[in-house]
Amino acid sequence: MDEPLQTTTFRVAGMCCVDEEIVIRRRLESLKGVHDSTFNLITEKLTVRHDCPKETIVNALHASGFTAHTETSATQPESFWKRKRMLLSTSASAFLCVAGIVMQHSDVSAAVTIPVFLGSIVGGGWKIAWRGFQAARSLTFEMNFLMTVATVGAMAIGEWPEASTVIVLFSVALLLESYSLERARKAIRSLISRSPASATTMRGQIEERVEIGRIMIGDILVIRPGEYVPLDGQVVGGNSTVNQAALTGESTPVEKKPGDPVYAGTMNQNGSIEVRVTKLEPDTMLSRIVHLIEEAQAQRAPSHTFVERFASIYTPAVIGLAAVIATVPPLFYAEPFSTWLYRALVLLVAACPCALVISTPLTIVSALTAAMRHGVLIKGGRYVEELAKISAVAFDKTGTLTTGTPRVTDVVPLNSIDPRQIIQLVAAIEAKSEHHLASAFVTRAREDDIPIGGLVRQHFEALTGRGIHAILDGVSYYVGNHRLIEEKSICSSKVEGVIAELEAQGKTAVLLGTEREVLGVVGIADETRGDASGAIKNLRASGIRTIVMLTGDSEAAARNTAATAGVDEVYAGILPDQKVDCVQSLKRKQKVAMVGDGINDAPALAASNVGIAMGKTGTDVALETADVVLMSDDLSKLPYLIGLSKKAVSILKQNIALALVTKMIVLGLGVGGLATLWMAVFADDGAALIVILNSLRLLRFRKSSILPLQPNTRQA
Repeated sequence: MDEPLQTTTFRVAGMCCVDEEIVIRRRLESLKGVHDSTFNLITEKLTVRHDCPKETIVNALHASGFTAHTETSATQPESFWKRKRMLLSTSASAFLCVAGIVMQHSDVSAAVTIPVFLGSIVGGGWKIAWRGFQAARSLTFEMNFLMTVATVGAMAIGEWPEASTVIVLFSVALLLESYSLERARKAIRSLISRSPASATTMRGQIEERVEIGRIMIGDILVIRPGEYVPLDGQVVGGNSTVNQAALTGESTPVEKKPGDPVYAGTMNQNGSIEVRVTKLEPDTMLSRIVHLIEEAQAQRAPSHTFVERFASIYTPAVIGLAAVIATVPPLFYAEPFSTWLYRALVLLVAACPCALVISTPLTIVSALTAAMRHGVLIKGGRYVEELAKISAVAFDKTGTLTTGTPRVTDVVPLNSIDPRQIIQLVAAIEAKSEHHLASAFVTRAREDDIPIGGLVRQHFEALTGRGIHAILDGVSYYVGNHRLIEEKSICSSKVEGVIAELEAQGKTAVLLGTEREVLGVVGIADETRGDASGAIKNLRASGIRTIVMLTGDSEAAARNTAATAGVDEVYAGILPDQKVDCVQSLKRKQKVAMVGDGINDAPALAASNVGIAMGKTGTDVALETADVVLMSDDLSKLPYLIGLSKKAVSILKQNIALALVTKMIVLGLGVGGLATLWMAVFADDGAALIVILNSLRLLRFRKSSILPLQPNTRQA
């Protein structure tokens, strides 16, 4: 009876080479009952859809030389010798190789030197030979196979020093590649390790240490200085600063007070805080970041796919050419077999596509890791290449170019009343209102240390679509819009002028009046982000030609924000489908990135070449739809992102060109008999080493690598 169709995730340990991923895929494709599979080299995760037993897959991987186990099964920690076996075997192989060469030059008998060279070959090459043999069984002629054939051939014609050198140099290259991949793995593991296994809960007046899995939404957690925040939540007591650098890339700790959000994986620094849980472990920002990182690593860049296809055709062709070189001259032209076999072996080693195959994934992984360290999450390698081609950026307004939080910008008294008293009265009236602008008045009162608790409110009435009527300390007040003041017949030409001036600036006018007169007008606006102007200037400097704003807000508000931020074109009062039309229109001429945060931005994010979402204020729909997430809502990361992607593509082209040019030169010398076996290995592995080091340069790419940010200093 067939097994039910299921999806299982395995961990495949010991992966250190991109070619090994191809071997695994080919092996699984030959298994009956395996429908499809995806493999992530960085996280060492293999996800398989299958209706055969799990053991069949594990055994097939084991037969190919890989250790695999299901993600849920318990694993024993590796011993020091197992963790370091690759380094130890390579070191031993190199020592014996050098010893053998010294002995040979000292005229030591071959009876002594050959066993030394053989020990070097076996010590450094047993795993290479095993992987090469298993790859050949699935008709995958990859690097391990080519090196094994070259080594055996060199041994057969008595070139023991060169056979040993082939193994040592190739082992060193694999070791370096393994270490470079391990750096990326450590970045992910360091994120996961920030989530503690238990937390202190406050139930009544009793503190209790509880496992994370037993905590429910609404529970109160006590987080002391030096502890990691275990789950996403909202501060309900205490004040502190929290280091959010690992999640958002913010360089300085962020102050947290009651009402502020905190995120799992961030570190509380200098004060004890109480936090109400809002999200459980699978839904926290940390879990979502880790999940998105794993998805990003699994997505291939176009260059990666091209290189892999090229190598799959190129390698068998070279093997066929080597076979012709080894056999045709001796058979048809009576040439020495050993000479032409040696040239064929040089060709095999020189043609090994090691540097070419690793050129793309290492560059992309380095770019993704560098971006993550700066609080930018790129969801796949192909978006790195797409970002380098962007020449137009479309911004949403509210929550993207602006803070998304209305604030008091103007207080205009219309008689002898003090501006502070206007704020006091309006804030006291609005304190318990559910209107979306109410918090702006209360916030302004708190910022200016204006007390509102001493006023006694005897009456409160919401006037739908107009405002509020309230009685404070026996005095009747009205807070509302122009229509309300007109209804009460207390409007005047002076009031009309103030309203017109505020609305021309894209601000909302809120009026405070009594039964007899208007006391003052308060201007409310969604402020432009402080980093918007500087970010847009730097985007232009980085090569972005067109910058537009797409918003459903009014023309006046949109124009005001655009002027402050420095946006070229404004499309105001448009619906989500019209945003898509604007993006599509831009796409017909150039590559477009869309930056947004709301549900209404999701269609435009999906329609653009690269969708970029704000990570803090962004809705779940926007975050899922976007290709890139700015975790700290920092717009200055946009020019950094463009600069990083262009640098990555530049390094990518350098790596591919270096790999191909080196191959062509050594291949030509090898066929002409001008290159030795060890020269071919050195050239190939030398190119691979340069490619690795060149790719790792991206990890040091900083904001200082681009033009300095020009801050927006305009005050509200």
